[in-house]
Amino acid sequence: MRESVPKKQKREKDPEGRMPLVEHLRELRNRLAKGVLAIVVMMIVAAFFYESIINFFTKPILQTIGCDALFTDLAKQRTGRCANIVMMDLLGPFTLALKVSLVSGVILASPVWLYQLWAFLAPGLHRKEKKYALSFVAAGFPLFVAGAYFAYKVLPTTARVLIDFTPTGVENLLTLDKLLDLITRMVIVFGLSFELPLLLVMLNFAGILSGKRMLGWWRGMIMGITVFSAIATPSTDPVTMLLLAAPICVLYFGAVLLALSRDARRRRRDESGPSDDEASDLDLTPQSIGEMEPVGAPPELPEQAGGPGEDRRRRGDLDDVT
Repeated sequence: MRESVPKKQKREKDPEGRMPLVEHLRELRNRLAKGVLAIVVMMIVAAFFYESIINFFTKPILQTIGCDALFTDLAKQRTGRCANIVMMDLLGPFTLALKVSLVSGVILASPVWLYQLWAFLAPGLHRKEKKYALSFVAAGFPLFVAGAYFAYKVLPTTARVLIDFTPTGVENLLTLDKLLDLITRMVIVFGLSFELPLLLVMLNFAGILSGKRMLGWWRGMIMGITVFSAIATPSTDPVTMLLLAAPICVLYFGAVLLALSRDARRRRRDESGPSDDEASDLDLTPQSIGEMEPVGAPPELPEQAGGPGEDRRRRGDLDDVT
């Protein structure tokens, strides 16, 4: 008769997320596979719409400086100069389509691979750390999107200022791949620069940086933001630099006000002391115990009163008995 094979019991999941190293590596592999699969799927989908994606990013520039724009729009400019977008080699269109599809796939699949990253890191975090992490992610995403949208709106102004440097009688030919690289750099730089206030707030929440100190840095911060804007913006015109520096400065002072408000609440809480259901902090600082007092010897036991000879006699009697 065939014996029944006992089923393998499923290992219970540790509530604190602890597991052997092999299990961590296996989970990392699965998370990476899911993230890469999502990127590949979205990349294939974006490949069917790559022309629409390119038109979306180049349309504001073409409407401003394109030679196919309306004459009335070009007449509003000081010089009426225009530019044509071209491709320079045979493999250029295919390479551009591959690049646009890949970047679009990474962006469109970001909710999936970001969730996989969070699911891998979250078990190692405490409840308070998870709360802070989710709060900062929820605030960081809108800030990045605001910076990217701001860059998208600044592009026509940047193109108009740069095209005015064209000498008279010279035709402008803009390669499409370099133009898209320029747009991508501006979007990323503007988006990351809008994350500066969030970084300052994170340092304040961690107790590393106080709001008073942040306020004392305002001159240096304005100077640093201006220099950073001049380096980060690909164009040489001051308009784009100021358009990037102004909102960052506003966000910086907003972060300072938030830090000062939090410091004031923390100070009032420390002065009022712990609540009824909150344990007070213990002072664990080592302290001196002073001089040691001499301790007298304990009284002798009855069996010790006879001295060493009596003790030997007792042991001898015991040996005789045994």
